[in-house]
Amino acid sequence: MNYVSFCRMYFSVTHIPVSLMKKNEAIYSSIGEVCSVKAARYWEMAPIDDTPNFYRYSPDIEYGVVHILGTDYAIVLGPAFSVPVTSEIIRTYMHENAIALEYQEAVAEFLCTIPRITYQQFSRHLALIHLCLNQKEISVQDLFQQDNEHVRKREEQNVNEIANNIENNNLHDSYYFEQELYQAVKEGNPVKLDHFLNTNKFQSIEGKMANTPLRHAKNLFIATTTKVGMLGAIPGGLDIEKTYQLMDLYIQECERLQTISDVKSLQYSMIQDFCHHTANTHIPEGISSEIYNCMSYIRCHTNENLSIEDIAKQIHRSSSYTMKHFKEELGINIGAYIVRCKLEDAKGLLTYSDKSLTEISNYLCFSSQSYFQNVFKKKYGLTPLQYRKKTQHI
Repeated sequence: MNYVSFCRMYFSVTHIPVSLMKKNEAIYSSIGEVCSVKAARYWEMAPIDDTPNFYRYSPDIEYGVVHILGTDYAIVLGPAFSVPVTSEIIRTYMHENAIALEYQEAVAEFLCTIPRITYQQFSRHLALIHLCLNQKEISVQDLFQQDNEHVRKREEQNVNEIANNIENNNLHDSYYFEQELYQAVKEGNPVKLDHFLNTNKFQSIEGKMANTPLRHAKNLFIATTTKVGMLGAIPGGLDIEKTYQLMDLYIQECERLQTISDVKSLQYSMIQDFCHHTANTHIPEGISSEIYNCMSYIRCHTNENLSIEDIAKQIHRSSSYTMKHFKEELGINIGAYIVRCKLEDAKGLLTYSDKSLTEISNYLCFSSQSYFQNVFKKKYGLTPLQYRKKTQHI
């Protein structure tokens, strides 16, 4: 079968974007063909046995993946939306895919033509593609739903387990332990976290989360990763998008592991990594909500030519007020903070995309490629190309 032709035909019938991937390389994409843009999304595919899959990098933007069994190809369906496409969703999509601002009008027009569908409808599309390409039938219920009988049995089992745990004094006792753990991540304090993890204050009792020990360990890892990100890293100042991406990468890596010891080892590394990331972007205690909003706005608009006036508008203050309080609270002026955020995004593009230095420089709105190279080397001690070679081979 000609998979590119299949993608084109599916898009023409449904108006839902389709991409064809070979390993992690895009062979074809509907949005690329219509808008003449090249997205830089770094797809980390789940194991083929788990096809079809759902992916969600942002709460309102849905993707699905169907591996074409027996090949290196996969069909990526999406983005799809269950809510109206807003300017914020458009900006998020462009930022996630590192699409240059010059394509904003074309991309916005394209995204607004995608029909809104429910999660259930989206599941049916994935099931249909799976049937067409793999000759395997899967029901929507198998993908994500549970029937009423299953729910009833699960509730009954839950009630019985609670009763047994109370009778045997075998209750979950990890709440305060976890609160202390997430606080260390929130503070971005690796030394405190390392000391906390190694003191072994008590052995927490974990509920049963699966029928096999390995699946239990993986489910516990997923739950811990989610809570470390949501309750520790994001409140500590780590960018929401980067937190979700980091959570995704760790969960996907966990799913590939085959032993409980490897899962536990990765869990320790994951918590430490989140703490280090938070330390790099940590918001000091007592920072005002106004300056926090300014920081969040800057981090989410690194692909634009930001002005002091733009940032001041977000908190309905004057430029002079915003500059003064930004410097007082953070010890760094707004211009320097903007450059720092742009350089952080540049590191990700150098590692996970094949965009040229010119494309990265233009996307992040540096005044010139030479200026981009100079500030990058001054900040990290490596030229952008040296950094790319080093990180792409780790």
